[in-house]
Amino acid sequence: MCRFSVPLAFALTAFASASVLAQSVGTSAAPVSVAQASSAPPLTLAAAVQTALQNHPDLSAARREIEATEGARTQAAAYQNPSLSVEVEDLRRDTRTTTVMWSQPFELGGKRGARIAAADRATELARAQLDAKQAELRANVTAAFFTSLIAQERVRLAQASLDLARTGTQTGSKRVISGKVSPVEETRAKVAEANVRLELIQAQGELQNSLQELRSLMAQASAVSALDGNALTLPALLPQEALEQRIADAPALRQARLEVRRLAALADLESAKRVPDITVNAGIKRAQDQGRNQAVIGISIPLPVFDTNRGAIFEALRRQDKAEDEARAIELRLRADVAVARERQATASAEVAAVQAEILPGAQSAFDAASKGFELGKFDYLEALDAQRSLLQARAQYLRSVAEAHRAATDLDRLLGVSVSIP
Repeated sequence: MCRFSVPLAFALTAFASASVLAQSVGTSAAPVSVAQASSAPPLTLAAAVQTALQNHPDLSAARREIEATEGARTQAAAYQNPSLSVEVEDLRRDTRTTTVMWSQPFELGGKRGARIAAADRATELARAQLDAKQAELRANVTAAFFTSLIAQERVRLAQASLDLARTGTQTGSKRVISGKVSPVEETRAKVAEANVRLELIQAQGELQNSLQELRSLMAQASAVSALDGNALTLPALLPQEALEQRIADAPALRQARLEVRRLAALADLESAKRVPDITVNAGIKRAQDQGRNQAVIGISIPLPVFDTNRGAIFEALRRQDKAEDEARAIELRLRADVAVARERQATASAEVAAVQAEILPGAQSAFDAASKGFELGKFDYLEALDAQRSLLQARAQYLRSVAEAHRAATDLDRLLGVSVSIP
């Protein structure tokens, strides 16, 4: 922002009351459009979030995963199919014996219930993953929206500074013609105006980039031409007690705990597999040489002599233990990240308050005094220029602090899965 070095002392008539900066750094009442000429209604944050939640392919993919797990749950509840077998002894017609057998396997040991429970846990995990993706997308859209609003404010500042620089250049040219100042001062004014014009071009480029990012997150084909919002309104700072309550239901922690439950269900399923299943056989045997039918009934059961499923049970239990350890690690990391994000937001909010209450008024007062003194011949050009730089640097610090407060709040959104950053 130091490149906004414009000899505003030459433009006292255009900047005497400091109304431009007061309007920019205060709580601006009216939203600013990116393209004032656009007839489309300005985009609000709520509309941007809603559009993203409806259109983004990541969420569609997560919903497909839920549907897939629901299909797996249906399959898990299915009973085993019976089998029909036909056996012929002796191919000669007169002495042939034909046996038709119907076999029905029955699961024992609660395998079907354990299988259903594991499928239910997988569906719950898929739903939690969808919630996490929604929270991530909502936070990203919110961050992109406020980044665009901050960029919009920078464009406004650059445009206002360019207007003042042009006025300063014109005033300097008139003073050079009248012989009141050296031609060097006019050259300085023109160089400063060129720097401000370059800064405006860069600010406009940053604005277009942020709007493109917002459009991409919304999965929207049409360009975003206008925003409806106030970037200078700080997000609310939640108390620590409220954050602690929301940590327990954070998306990452919910997924970790559901993964533990899913692996526990799979461990139960492996334990149930230790119990062998039985197969009941029933059929009819036709002996041609005797000319009569005979009922055939039987039962079969595998003997768990060599394979007791011990290795699979051990593997499932250890994976469950691993998931529990990872869940505890995620909770520790989550609490640390939430604390850091909240501290960043508190620090940025304090910086905004300090800049708005002390630094900006002081810089404005110094600039007004230096400009008036230069007009009366008490100060030279460099003193007025230094006061102007201090004022613009204070404004830049204000915008940086506001942007950091919004970034920290959206990081909390992402971690907690709830919207705490929308003013």
